[in-house]
Amino acid sequence: MKDDFVVPLNGLAQGRTEFHRSAGKEFFDRFENSEILDADLSVAVWVEKSGRFNGVDCEIDGQVTVSCDRCLEDLQMPVHTGFKLSVKFGSAVPSAENGAVRPETEGEREIVYLPESDADLDLSQVVYDYVCLSLPVQRVHGEGECNPDAIKYLDSLDGGSPEGEKDAQTPFESLRFLLEKKK
Repeated sequence: MKDDFVVPLNGLAQGRTEFHRSAGKEFFDRFENSEILDADLSVAVWVEKSGRFNGVDCEIDGQVTVSCDRCLEDLQMPVHTGFKLSVKFGSAVPSAENGAVRPETEGEREIVYLPESDADLDLSQVVYDYVCLSLPVQRVHGEGECNPDAIKYLDSLDGGSPEGEKDAQTPFESLRFLLEKKK
């Protein structure tokens, strides 16, 4: 399982090679991700090797299960993402400004540098990052799909208790008074 996303670049023949992998709950557990509860992802990787050029194209499709930000119930989110890498051997050239290495691109491809001694490219971290970045910031069920008990509790926090009584001692009640006075 740990080596599922390792691509043996030096062992590949010239031309295009295709790999198919899957990523589930165990994959995200390795990264100690508490946000993704479950996953069913299909990962297709194409490696193009031509001379010293190594291009890696990846498409990720499927779904992940996260907690709804509103009701905290499980929410299945679709995932459709991908990336294109250009793999170069050696080290990145630092920028002239502060000596730091800045991200480089070749057209639509991100450049990844591997040490000359490495023969394998581990895509685990890249796949993980792209899946996490593809998820929306706010993760909520569609209108009316949240757990009604949780919504009832949330509604009671907005202005009254579940029995319909208003608590005049909340700080928000005094703010409401100020807004009404302004009208």
